[in-house]
Amino acid sequence: MTKKKVTAPQAKAFSVHLLTASGSFLAFLSLVAASEERWAAMFWWLGFALFVDGIDGPIARKLDVKQVLPTWSGDMLDNIIDYVTYVLIPAFALYQSGFMGEGLSFLSAAIIVITSAIYYADTGMKTRENFFKGFPVVWNMVVFTLFVVQPGEMIAFGVVLISAFTTFLPVFFLHPVRVQRLRTLNLAIFFAWCAFGIIALIQSLEADQLIRIGIAVTGIYLFVIGGVMQAWPNLGKGRKE
Repeated sequence: MTKKKVTAPQAKAFSVHLLTASGSFLAFLSLVAASEERWAAMFWWLGFALFVDGIDGPIARKLDVKQVLPTWSGDMLDNIIDYVTYVLIPAFALYQSGFMGEGLSFLSAAIIVITSAIYYADTGMKTRENFFKGFPVVWNMVVFTLFVVQPGEMIAFGVVLISAFTTFLPVFFLHPVRVQRLRTLNLAIFFAWCAFGIIALIQSLEADQLIRIGIAVTGIYLFVIGGVMQAWPNLGKGRKE
């Protein structure tokens, strides 16, 4: 049998898959922290996983990974890790913490994992403008916001219900990087949410009132702006972003 040499492009492409796969180890560390009820540590690891998820796609497209390694599915690998970091661990955190009381916390976790699993089976979740159709199951961000803001059991449960319900509605949700309309503004709001989140983590989730308000306001904006832009399709057009 002749041995095939690994080319430099193949090695670079495979290194991107390794970068993506590193998210599984970050997920493991996050799960360990959650099992020990070290919530700030859990969200730090989830934040690092979110960062990896944000950079591996652009790198993969730049290196043309799909063409160089056609038998390795980066999309499949990404979805597996995303389900764990975006869905399973945040749901476990809600349950483990008893955030809404034992009953509602368990019910919320069940709603999150089931609706999200169905969402990942939808191959038409993106629009031509790169909006998500339906809530894109970013439960890591939602649960983090709830942990910081501490809105109360019923409001928190209402947020879970609304998010899960809109998963199956044809309502647009923002991808802050790929959507071009109002991109500068949307990115600024997203980075503001991240900055407030980092401060809250430094404060071990015992955030000052100003930080809580900042996370709540920017989080609500990111949640609703896609629907607003859907309702007004000319919003942001003609502006140089």
